[in-house]
Formats: sequence, structure tokens, C-alpha cells
Amino acid sequence: MATETQGSASTCVGPDGSAIGLPQLCLDWFPNQIFWLIVTLVVIYLLLTRMALPRIAGVLSERAGTISNDLAAAEDLKAKAAEAEKAYEQALADARAEAQKILAEAKAEMQRDVDAAMERADAEIAQKAEESQKAIAEIRAGAVESVREVARDTAGAVLEALETEADPAEIERAVDARMEA
Repeated sequence: MATETQGSASTCVGPDGSAIGLPQLCLDWFPNQIFWLIVTLVVIYLLLTRMALPRIAGVLSERAGTISNDLAAAEDLKAKAAEAEKAYEQALADARAEAQKILAEAKAEMQRDVDAAMERADAEIAQKAEESQKAIAEIRAGAVESVREVARDTAGAVLEALETEADPAEIERAVDARMEA
């Protein structure tokens, strides 16, 4: 080809051998440029289809697999989290129920203790009241007896002051009759 360009006058080369204008736009050189363009494109195509695209496809499929595995794992974890939440809620409800049960038992035990203490206190109060009633009865009996004695003595003294004689048995009957009235 070089011989042909030398033998024929090329419109792309000047008289001193330098290129005129843009060499890639020279129509004389188009077949050579088209040949190398096709060779370059075929080589690029072969490199892409044999090396780069399989690697890209592998990476993409690996990513897709990883993503699908991660999504499946996330769904499993989500299901486990939901189960754990249900178990937590159930455990919380059971704990609350147990706490209520313990509280009710404690209240019942405290009420039994309070009732027993109240019974003991009531018994003590009743015993003390009974003792007080006995003491009051004794005091009353003593007071009545003292009043009778004072009444007998007073009646005797009044009768003596009036210079009247009275039988002590008669004074006793009169004081008894008056005390019962």
C-alpha cells in the first residue's frame, strides 16, 4: 500500500510529505482505518465476552445471591424477633399474674395475722373488761355496804339526838327497805 500511495498522488499528503488537514478524514486512508477499527472492535468484543462480562455476571449473581440470602436471613430474624417478642409479652403477663397472686397471698396472710391479732386483742379487752366489771361490782358492793353502815350509823345518831330508842334490828330493816327502793 505504501507503494501505491507513493505512485499515486494522494490528496491527503502535501508535496513535502506532511499531512494536509485531518488524516483520519482522508478518503484514501479509510479502508486501512476501517480494517483496524474492525480488528480493534473484535478484540474488545472478545475480551469483554470472554473475560470482563463473565466476571461482571459472576459478581452480579454473587451479589444477587448474597442479597437474597441476606433477605432470607432478615426474614428469619424478623420471625424470631416476633416470636421473642411474643415470648417476652407472655413472660411479662405471667410475671404480672404471678406478682398479683403473690400480692393476694401476702394480703390474705396479713389479713389473717390482723384478724388473729384482733381476736387476741378482743379477748384481752374482754378479759380486762370482765375484770373491770368485777372490780366495779366489788367497789359498788363495798360502796353499798359503806352507805348502809353510814345510813345505820346516821339513823342511830339521829334517833339518839331525838332521844328516841330504837332497836338496831329495826334500823337495819328500815335502811334495807330504803336502799332497795
